[in-house]
Amino acid sequence: MLGHIKLARMIAASAVSLLFAAPLLAADTLVFTAIPDEDETRLQERFQKVADYLADELEVEVRFIPVTSYAASVTAFRNNQVQLAWFGGFTGVQARQLVPGSRAIAQGAEDAEYKSYFIANRATGITPHTGDTAPEALRDLTFTFGSQSSTSGRLLPEYFLREHFGEAPDEVFQRVGYSGNHSRTVSLVQSGAYQAGVVSYKAWENEVESGNVDPEQVQVIWETPSYPDYQWTVRGDVEERFGEGFTERLREALLAMDDPELLDSFPRSGFIPAENADYEQIVTIARELDLLD
Repeated sequence: MLGHIKLARMIAASAVSLLFAAPLLAADTLVFTAIPDEDETRLQERFQKVADYLADELEVEVRFIPVTSYAASVTAFRNNQVQLAWFGGFTGVQARQLVPGSRAIAQGAEDAEYKSYFIANRATGITPHTGDTAPEALRDLTFTFGSQSSTSGRLLPEYFLREHFGEAPDEVFQRVGYSGNHSRTVSLVQSGAYQAGVVSYKAWENEVESGNVDPEQVQVIWETPSYPDYQWTVRGDVEERFGEGFTERLREALLAMDDPELLDSFPRSGFIPAENADYEQIVTIARELDLLD
């Protein structure tokens, strides 16, 4: 009987030790996420390789966790569930506003001058349009944005639409929707569920390359002016956790990423330095649209 009691106490003590050990292990793990701009399975494949790369470069455990929405990525960052995130322009601005001291440290070489593609179902009869203003033929169509927090799938496209039409999207279009991500926008417009929509140009290229676009059903009708977009943002308190100089080491690891397989997963040709000031245009536009305090 005494033997059973001693064994039970030993098991309980071990369980308590493990319970307290878990946070200590977690404290040594750099956790990051990314806005869910396309299919979750594809995101997991993309970013697990990035996690492995960063772990080797930084000599710390690195883990990627997916999130279900753009807003969830910002919440995870604010709550310190993740210390690093691959954000869009607007979600990065939101996150840095909520966590003082956070920094944009790197962006894709293409992100300094990003753009959106307006797309339309071929049945609309709209032909591709050039110039700095949205095509008038969009008026009175059904139209879908991506996520409500997407820079390339909502924020900048809405800004350009308001600039051209002088009205809110609800007044321009017959019906307005929010698909949730770029992949879904392409699918909805291609199927005719919405007559037109707007997507990140990189997401469009990725969908075309993956064979998910039927050019007989959907086409690009307008390319927006450029703006700053995606970036890596890190919390300002990571050095308390991983040591002095960690932020710069992290930035250097991202800038040094040159494996074509890793870069193709974004897809980007490489990474360049970024800082918070690069996104002041996004701050200004978000405030104009009452999407940011």
